[in-house]
Amino acid sequence: MKKNKDINSQIAGVDVGGTFTDLIITKPKSDELGFIKVPTTTENQALGVMDSFNKSRINLKEIDLIIHGTTTTTNALLERKLSKTGLITTRGFRDILELGRRTRPQPYGMKGNFEPIIPRNLRFEVSERTDAQGKILKPLVEEEVLSVIKKMLKVHCEAIIIHFLHSYSNPKNELKAKKIVLKHWPNHYVTSGHELLSENREYERGVTASINASVQPILENYIKKLEIELKMNGYKRDLLVMNGNGGTVSSKLVSKEAAKTVMSGPASGVIAAAYTGKFAKIKNMITYDMGGTSTDVAMIRNNQPAVSNEIDIEYGMPVHVPMVDVRTIGAGGGSIASVNQGGLLEVGPSSAGANPGPICYGKGGEYPTISDANFLLGRFINKTINVIDDKKIKKKINKIFETKLSKQLNETVLNSAEAIIKIANNKMANAIRMVSISLGEDPRQFSLFAFGGAGPMHASALAKELDIPKVFIPARPGLTNALGCLVADLRQDFSKTINISMENLKIKDVHYLFEYFNKSGLNLIKKQKVKTIKIDSFFSLDMQFVGQTHILRIPISNKKPSKKYIQKKFEEYYFKRFKVKLDRISANIVNINVSVVGKREAFDLKKLINLKSLKTNNLTKNTRKVFFNGKWYNTKIYWRDEIPRNFKILGPAIVEQMDSTIVINPNDRANIDNFGNLIIDVG
Repeated sequence: MKKNKDINSQIAGVDVGGTFTDLIITKPKSDELGFIKVPTTTENQALGVMDSFNKSRINLKEIDLIIHGTTTTTNALLERKLSKTGLITTRGFRDILELGRRTRPQPYGMKGNFEPIIPRNLRFEVSERTDAQGKILKPLVEEEVLSVIKKMLKVHCEAIIIHFLHSYSNPKNELKAKKIVLKHWPNHYVTSGHELLSENREYERGVTASINASVQPILENYIKKLEIELKMNGYKRDLLVMNGNGGTVSSKLVSKEAAKTVMSGPASGVIAAAYTGKFAKIKNMITYDMGGTSTDVAMIRNNQPAVSNEIDIEYGMPVHVPMVDVRTIGAGGGSIASVNQGGLLEVGPSSAGANPGPICYGKGGEYPTISDANFLLGRFINKTINVIDDKKIKKKINKIFETKLSKQLNETVLNSAEAIIKIANNKMANAIRMVSISLGEDPRQFSLFAFGGAGPMHASALAKELDIPKVFIPARPGLTNALGCLVADLRQDFSKTINISMENLKIKDVHYLFEYFNKSGLNLIKKQKVKTIKIDSFFSLDMQFVGQTHILRIPISNKKPSKKYIQKKFEEYYFKRFKVKLDRISANIVNINVSVVGKREAFDLKKLINLKSLKTNNLTKNTRKVFFNGKWYNTKIYWRDEIPRNFKILGPAIVEQMDSTIVINPNDRANIDNFGNLIIDVG
């Protein structure tokens, strides 16, 4: 591994999750790292971040760089706690955000509701029109814009979206409207659709712009609070913030394109997985991140995470900016189990969260959760963070399981607990199937990379269900998202719709846009005062056959490709994905994409866990009874930090550590590699 010059400086990665805030700090001239895990503060995440630094006892004056992953924008969206935002749009198209694609939340049901990001009374129209070819059919009338601004101010709007029809083709009217608004609007929270997403499809572009405007004040206020807290405590350097694309951006720039921070938390874990897999020489992985609130699944091929600009956060909420393709389901350690009206056991999506959390946390939880089920089955005890292992808590868990579950199910408490685990595993296995199948891949050809506080407890059983042969558990699974912040690079993404067939394409137009976006990305990365060792540029085209609606992203090797090369690459990718050749149909380029990545110094993964001084005779040989498949097994218990490299473990076994617990099922075999990763061969 290349020697890192920045190891002599202190760098911190801090990630805010739904339940815990995690911190990793490099120590100068040391082979060790600092690890901190504290409960997330829900009302003001900055307090939890500062709490993690306070408990680390590190002087913030000595830290050279902080990289931060936040769920501020994601939570605001999912909970609909958004800024009051007004929309200015083309006359006659006020209801695009509500009509959408005319789908329904429950296509086979008679119920279900949908609430657009911007309510109808805050959507206003002005007379202007541009056609799909970019011709101005009706110029913008300034007086109408001024009238709309007065109405928005009267109802106390905090932010504005300007979203005109076909602005991606010609943004003249949209730019004029923005200029007028900025003269009369009391703040800078003004989003124009084409600047954030210069692509066709008015609905998706409008929703993405609406999300950006609605979360922009929230993100900026949070970042300012955090910057003030850090500065007051001595931090004087730049703060980087994770984006959903897996890259980072300066806190000074992040709020301008706030929508790009959505899902940044899950993305950071995937980035850490790809980074770890690269050094462990495992190219293809399905990442499985189970935390306290939810489970996130993604796919990595050839050490590259799948990135998409067509992700829906939930029904009717497409965020069409480049993001790591992560699918989320409501199954975490705090997911609540209940018996429905039909007498069937359900798990999630409701969660006990960080406060009060599962019953076994001893903070007043009153509902049975996945964590409590694992506790009853003997899978983790008081060495695990937050778990309180005493007779009073055990008695309370048994009583709640009996009254809320077992009596209705006519089962024992243990069988009810194991049923909760099986149902949760089934939901998570289905999520993994959906990710792999939707991308045209067989999960059996991948390794399962399990992390999060709860992921390693369920990974082995999931792999068996999916016929995945190996489970890969990193050295610090409960801190993987914070590691993702630590290893993430700077990144800028650009996209523009041209929507033209290969027959009519002028290849010089592609070359021009590739070059223009590449220069823009280079300039933005150089503006950020962060050391990079090199800058890479990646070019791609979103393509389809004429007449189709779905698109494929085709990587292009250089910024001056020939038409023949583009056609050949598209046909190759189309056949690989669908196993069909359509030689007689013309190909079409929809979007041009460029990603510019500023690579930071490499991070030494061996610092995550100290394997140098460990010997087999240092191992503690404790045992306890653990419940597997309807019966108790006498199970060996290991402490992760005491296991030397290449040590073999035969299941059943439990491996405990500060940030997580690993369950190795009967007949599974495991060993530790040179980086401290635990590899399980599924029996």
